Amino acid sequence: MIGILSLVQGGGGFVVNFVLLAPVMTVPPGFLANAAGSALQVRASVLLGLATGAVSLGIAIAAWPVFRRYSQRMALWFVALSVVGYSLLALENIFVLTMLSLSQEYAKASATRELFETIGLMVRSARTSAHYTNLLIAGAMVFVLYSVLWRFALVPRAFAAFGLAAVPLQIAAVLMPLFGYRIVFLLIVPLGLSQLALALWLIAKGFEDRPQPIPAEA
Repeated sequence: MIGILSLVQGGGGFVVNFVLLAPVMTVPPGFLANAAGSALQVRASVLLGLATGAVSLGIAIAAWPVFRRYSQRMALWFVALSVVGYSLLALENIFVLTMLSLSQEYAKASATRELFETIGLMVRSARTSAHYTNLLIAGAMVFVLYSVLWRFALVPRAFAAFGLAAVPLQIAAVLMPLFGYRIVFLLIVPLGLSQLALALWLIAKGFEDRPQPIPAEA
């Protein structure tokens, strides 16, 4: 179940960010001018984004009965980070809908477009901050996931070790925009490959069967 949900989450995130939102956000002259003509596409991205976030919560809930057998603290961290991440995702999508409303008013305006451009820049900056903060929390959540998998050998430790090495690269990548630098997508690729490999392994093999799990917090 966790493997299938992970594939669904990854596919949903790709569609939201690179198929639905990217053409509206990045194609000149920009979101403020583009969004009004693609309102249905933007609203679809919001709904799909919220559904994808709910899948992340589902992963944490599905993992809870397994992880708590080994470490209740780490299981709680995993669930708590998923809840925080979903809250940030909801905030991000509120900003997206606000930007859509601004774009629709911008299309009607004539003399006051400079004001809308200023407000739009502020709202877009807020959305960007929420987006990358959400990715930062997601990185922390994945780090807890791989920590549990490695510490208790629930999957081959080579998988978990690769994931633990890839997470800091992803965190470094999403921190760059928060400090005013362009994101380096190559730093995200290792974690994407790790997540794909882990999902396929879980679908095929599942967690290692341990009749006598290591005592919690041993």
